[in-house]
Amino acid sequence: MTEADAGPGRAQPVRQDRVRHPRNAVRPAPVPAAVRLVRAARRWGARMPPMVGDSLWPALLLLHIVTTRAPRELPVTAALTAALTLPLVWRRLAPRTVFAAVAAAAFVQWLVNVPLPADIALLVALYTVAATSGRRGTLVAGAVVAAGALPACLRWTTDGAFLAPFVAVTATVVCAAVLGMNVRTTRAYLAALEERAARLEQQQDQQARLAVAEERTRIAREMHDIVTHNLSVMVALTDAARYAQHRSPDKATTAMLQISETGRQALTDMRRSLGILRTDEPDAERHPPPGIAHLRTLADQMCAAGLPTRLEVRGDRTRVPATAQLTVYRLVQEALTNTFRHTPAGTHARVRVRCSAETVTVDVTDDGPPLPGTPPPGHGIPGMRERAAAYGGTLVAGPLPGGGWRVHTRLRLGSGGAASA
Repeated sequence: MTEADAGPGRAQPVRQDRVRHPRNAVRPAPVPAAVRLVRAARRWGARMPPMVGDSLWPALLLLHIVTTRAPRELPVTAALTAALTLPLVWRRLAPRTVFAAVAAAAFVQWLVNVPLPADIALLVALYTVAATSGRRGTLVAGAVVAAGALPACLRWTTDGAFLAPFVAVTATVVCAAVLGMNVRTTRAYLAALEERAARLEQQQDQQARLAVAEERTRIAREMHDIVTHNLSVMVALTDAARYAQHRSPDKATTAMLQISETGRQALTDMRRSLGILRTDEPDAERHPPPGIAHLRTLADQMCAAGLPTRLEVRGDRTRVPATAQLTVYRLVQEALTNTFRHTPAGTHARVRVRCSAETVTVDVTDDGPPLPGTPPPGHGIPGMRERAAAYGGTLVAGPLPGGGWRVHTRLRLGSGGAASA
């Protein structure tokens, strides 16, 4: 039965055994047996302990001596082969000591005049010294092997053909030393790369932690400014509405409306500040951050709360970046909040902002009485100093000689335009 015969809405599944590969499909070429054998040997060698691999040299050379030498030569050749090759088992632990032992065995071999294939142990020992020691040790070991090659070639060459074997042996000695030095350089380079990668990873981790700490400080500073200012205004307006509810209901109603507006503004500011941390929060885009243009609303809000505030803005504020305008707004907001909280009724405040292409000067003063003793510690003035420092400014906050309090700073727009407000 075909799919059409099955009726509407009932599709028959396709059988997997009917799916055939196209004739021109590219199939992977078979891997030769020799390649598979080499790969398996490499994997096995990588898992094998180093001393086990080094033990193969004595075993293979001794097996070669046993199978190729006559029985009467076997004791001497086997002893010399063992003396030349057995120290290679510990060549990774003590390369210089092993080289000295192998060189001594080779000298004894030359004295007894028995040429052996185990002389390759000298090249292995030289390679190990070059791969683990410095340049001076490599030169000394290479000179020892080359010096030993000269009398060996003189004694064991036939028909006077001395030069060609000596050149070949010397070239082999140089190749072994150079190979070992290259291995040592490669290991040092890889170790330096690993150390650099670890150091970079540590630096990135530290930078990430500093960024998190800086962001937490910024959020805490924003929340402090928003909550402290708006709650202070709302408390003052609530007290005013409570006192005026019987004597002047209209003023009480106006105060309650201002409380509601202040609360909504505080919620908007909090959503804007916290919305930066969330990608799905649209409030940060719908409501731009407050700037110098919002200082008039801030001054009116303070006047309604009971702090008559006079605002004076000079210069072209449109040339000031948005982040710097937010900094100016927060500085003025915190300064007025401190004046409102720490001065009695009847105090007047004055805000002066001067804008230019290079700097923005902020000056907030009041005519309140001097505070008795030292002002209580808090986060307001330190937070203002941090904001000013982000734009290369130094904030000055302190009492005036004739009474009152002053907060003054100058922001440099060219030094912190990208800094966090």
